[in-house]
Amino acid sequence: MEALHGGGAVGIVGLVFLLIAFAVGVAAFAFWIWMLIHAIQNKGLTDGEKIAWVLVVLFLHALGALIYFFVGRPKATG
Repeated sequence: MEALHGGGAVGIVGLVFLLIAFAVGVAAFAFWIWMLIHAIQNKGLTDGEKIAWVLVVLFLHALGALIYFFVGRPKATG
């Protein structure tokens, strides 16, 4: 009967995995929002660059946020 329901250790490992995955997902979402707001407020970018970066972050989600973090964000002036 235990084989049908899974062992106790497997359930705990699965729960830990889900909690870690949830935490990573929330962190990625927060990072995405942070980069989106930063792209909108970045005074070191022209209006055209801002629009382009916002579209990149919006449509590429976490990948776009990472690209903006390493390429677009350094242009910020305070």
